[in-house]
Amino acid sequence: MEILEINKDRIKDIKGINEPFEIIGKLRPAFVDDEWSFTEELLADPYMHSYEEDDTDYSEYVDNPYKTVFMAYEDGKFAGRIIIRKDWNKYLFVDDISVLKDFRGKGVGTALMQKAVEWAKKEGMAGLALETQDNNLLACRFYSKFGFKLGAVNTMFYKNLDKPFCDATALYWYMKF
Repeated sequence: MEILEINKDRIKDIKGINEPFEIIGKLRPAFVDDEWSFTEELLADPYMHSYEEDDTDYSEYVDNPYKTVFMAYEDGKFAGRIIIRKDWNKYLFVDDISVLKDFRGKGVGTALMQKAVEWAKKEGMAGLALETQDNNLLACRFYSKFGFKLGAVNTMFYKNLDKPFCDATALYWYMKF
């Protein structure tokens, strides 16, 4: 596997990354004694979900010292990407991590996250942060397994959106170095 930073020639590879993913349940957070913990609630009938294709101008990420995109390639084929940016609070914020369905479960997400950690440390950041929804249980499991800790919950963040998002709770995950 090869992890490469975005350049003007690689921008074309990013389009079409938002493939469906499975919603299998919800993460249920609890705040007790100044510590977040969680349990899982599995759905009886899992379903597929996808996000709309974004219209981000990825040329803004090329040679940018404050934000970038790392892209994974397996045998020369685009497999996934991680979009990261330096945040005001010394965390490197993961705006998105996506792996094409044919490459899921093969270490692509882990390799991309490791590259983000490497870049954050090189840039003097204090850790990584990201946000996901409580109903994206597979992503929550990945972040927890990678070493992120649940650090905040926002029950109002998605309330102005249409279903299924208006029922979601925003979960903020952190990894301090």
